[in-house]
Amino acid sequence: MLRGARLGLGLVAALAVGACARAEPVAPPRDITIAAAALPLNPEAPDQQGVGAFAYAGGVALTSAETPRLHGLSDIAFTPDSAVVLQGDQADVVTARLVLDSSGRLTGLAEARLSALADAQGMAFDQKLEWADAEGVAILANGDRLVSFEDHDRILVYPAKGGPPRPAPMPSVAFRHNNGMEALAALPALGPDVYLTGSEDTGQTWICRLSAACVEDRQIPVPPGAGLVAATAVPAGGIAYLTRAYTPATGNQIRLLIFDAKGAQVGELALQRPLTVDNFEGVAAQARPDGRTRFYLISDDNFSGKQRTLLLAFDWTPPTR
Repeated sequence: MLRGARLGLGLVAALAVGACARAEPVAPPRDITIAAAALPLNPEAPDQQGVGAFAYAGGVALTSAETPRLHGLSDIAFTPDSAVVLQGDQADVVTARLVLDSSGRLTGLAEARLSALADAQGMAFDQKLEWADAEGVAILANGDRLVSFEDHDRILVYPAKGGPPRPAPMPSVAFRHNNGMEALAALPALGPDVYLTGSEDTGQTWICRLSAACVEDRQIPVPPGAGLVAATAVPAGGIAYLTRAYTPATGNQIRLLIFDAKGAQVGELALQRPLTVDNFEGVAAQARPDGRTRFYLISDDNFSGKQRTLLLAFDWTPPTR
């Protein structure tokens, strides 16, 4: 979300100033170096290495001295060749490779490249920011990229082979301002052109495909003050949903809800103080060689000096039946 969700009025105003004004226009695509500072799961208990069925697989705070654009990252997805794509909510795009240590823990990003989305006329969205609130990213099996936008609600398809984007099917509903389609995920188990999107404030989700209209799917429970901000396909056909809430008293409260292919909830990760937490808005999942599923969570710092761009990894052991 470009301006944060349901924050205290003072904090909303502070974040809005940073989030709505670009640091500078986006330059042509270029390589950048991203620094990664290691993070404990729990700063108050550095030896803590997990939460329930979720083992902490490393986390980093991301910065770059080469650009003021490494901010506002709202979603994460993997390309068919396992590169990571980070979608910025001011239409910035970062592609990179994950760096893992000898034990498989996340330590950083390498081969990073910064670019910007273009519209159907080939113009960079930084020229017209009111159309640029990109929130979700999903990558289909053929490499085509889907991007969902808030404010002017729409989903665009960016062809893997290049060329201008085109509109993709989206739910036939009117979303409340700044509470639209933050959640976006490809669902390869249902077909090569199938994807999911969801409404932030209601938690209602839809299953869509490029060749057909969207149909209603499950409604994710979002308590008052919370919102559905991301989703990802899970190996073996399940879906995971990320919700986020914030109050000045408690800070950010993050929930990752995991459902299996039959629709049963089979896992939940909760992150809040004193654990390392921020404005997490994106999630992606990968299968691990040992049968576990790794979830990567990315935070949107809203271009604010009071927040950070964090990337955390958790390995989840599915329950045995």
